[in-house]
Amino acid sequence: MTDFMNGYPMLYYLFLAIFPLLFVIPFALMAVYAERKVSAYMQNRIGPNRTGPLGLLQTTADILKLLQKEDMRPGHSDRFLTSASPIVVFLGSYLIYAALPFNSILTGATLDLGLLFLLSVSGIVVIGILVAGWSSDNKYSLLGALRSAAQIISYEIPSVMVVMILFVITQSLSLTEISEKQTANIFNWYILGGPDLTWKKFIFIPIMIISAVILFISTLAEVNRTPFDLPEAESELVAGFHTEFSGIKFALFFLAEYANMFAVSALIATVFFGGYQSPFGYLGDALNLSWLVPAEQFFWFTIKALGLVFVQMWLRWTLPRLRIDQLMSLCWKYLIPIALFLFVLVTFITMI
Repeated sequence: MTDFMNGYPMLYYLFLAIFPLLFVIPFALMAVYAERKVSAYMQNRIGPNRTGPLGLLQTTADILKLLQKEDMRPGHSDRFLTSASPIVVFLGSYLIYAALPFNSILTGATLDLGLLFLLSVSGIVVIGILVAGWSSDNKYSLLGALRSAAQIISYEIPSVMVVMILFVITQSLSLTEISEKQTANIFNWYILGGPDLTWKKFIFIPIMIISAVILFISTLAEVNRTPFDLPEAESELVAGFHTEFSGIKFALFFLAEYANMFAVSALIATVFFGGYQSPFGYLGDALNLSWLVPAEQFFWFTIKALGLVFVQMWLRWTLPRLRIDQLMSLCWKYLIPIALFLFVLVTFITMI
């Protein structure tokens, strides 16, 4: 890979730019099918079973149908902004993948401030959602967009506080460096206190578990998943900010949502569950096959992220939707104070 990069740098960087798209599209198709099946089993029914064996081609058929649909919009909507907003939303989701380390080799940009970059570019999604809601000339779309903006901006605060806690403990904001520090041993994961073997490790274990829960809840709210799906509440707002979108524009919103689901799950897996590191060591090292190690790392990274994606789907069909006052109270009265207290506590312990 290093020789290829030195010989053909432009092709290498082009591959790094295109790879997330080649990953996200099949993942979205698989995740939609998986969510339909998960919800079916939880509700004691079958789910899609007609198109293709076991209904495997149902999602593909739905996407092909969406791409063929006529692009319609309200007569008084803003043509340019309604066309640009789905692209902005998907761009914000896609940029997150630039900093995600899939393995020790496959990393788009090894940034020293990768964690902050990831949280920053995810804020672009808010702009696209606001533009989509306002430009649609629909009161339901506008209400959904305003809800989404308030929700995402609010829950970014506890997310940033958890990042501050991680920085104090890891002394790094680089996702690649954080992954490397956890090594191929489950007891070195930061969810279990990290690789530090001093007495502080045992104090950090409950702190990191609570921090992981706070970050998971916050990211769940930022991607508008149940029980935080108020911006798209069908029973109240038809479909929220994307009510007036159809065809390929709606497909882009759909793709961005599932891209975000994997991205936030990959973030949590990276900073708390060892990232691309194996919990048991590498078969490639045992067999002296160095080329096998990156493949194993990619496998473990994907499995950990998909496990958290499954939890998101599980919660969707388990918990009821929160009211807007409950959603804001959870953030401002509980998550932010708890995260702030943990940050002060971790800072104090680290200075001892």
